[in-house]
Amino acid sequence: MTFEFDRATAVTETDRTDTGARFVADLDGGWGVGPALNGGYLMATAARALRETVPELPDPIAFSAYFLSAGTAGKAEIETRIIRRGGTSANVAVDLTQDGAPRITALASYGDLAALPSGVRTTAQPPQLPSVEECLSTRLAPAEMRKVATMMDRSDLRLDPAYAGWAVGAPSGEGVIQGWIRLPDGREPDALSLLWMLDALPPVTFDLGIPGWAPTLELSAHIRAVPAPGWLAIRHATRNVAGGMFEEDCELWDSTGRLVAQSRQLARLPR
Repeated sequence: MTFEFDRATAVTETDRTDTGARFVADLDGGWGVGPALNGGYLMATAARALRETVPELPDPIAFSAYFLSAGTAGKAEIETRIIRRGGTSANVAVDLTQDGAPRITALASYGDLAALPSGVRTTAQPPQLPSVEECLSTRLAPAEMRKVATMMDRSDLRLDPAYAGWAVGAPSGEGVIQGWIRLPDGREPDALSLLWMLDALPPVTFDLGIPGWAPTLELSAHIRAVPAPGWLAIRHATRNVAGGMFEEDCELWDSTGRLVAQSRQLARLPR
């Protein structure tokens, strides 16, 4: 595996039965914020174990994960279960633990994105973004911030200046963060990397003037198509903050202008 994302999400099979498999992984601390690892990174690692479990159906189509405790760098155990296996799809489950502590548990539907019908009917519109060159690279963030939020160096992320004022104490108040994203080492996007990208932006509450870590309770992702090579447009938005929680809706659009992934997560407000 020559690309950083593939190395960081690698899993090693230790046991297999007719109904599932067991794996180990060495979780990389470079994909976190402080001591906690990014939830999208944990999902992508678990999703790779599911891909190995049903290799003839390689792609997550729907993936719903509950986050039970914060993942940390180091060894993880992953157990997968095949709930139903058909000719074109499979329903599977996965648990990721560390030293007996549950980190995430997820249910997913797997299939072959390349075999899906190509027709599209949609009223959805991609976000209106400045060019990549006009957007703000997160590589410009202070070294101290990047040292704490190590995941900032795991992507080439360019933020729309209209919704990046929170970085200088002037959030827009609209509850939106959007921009362009790609992996920084030339790896083109696929279904597994889309799972990670759906959780790669700062919490959308930053744009509401509420900074800080926002722990996710649950995230449901839909992968709609094989993404074309190149930059992806990404948009996070929230419409409702209540009960100390907020929802965060995300869309990813590929370089052809196709909507390739969607998600909604429920998270706690930063404390």
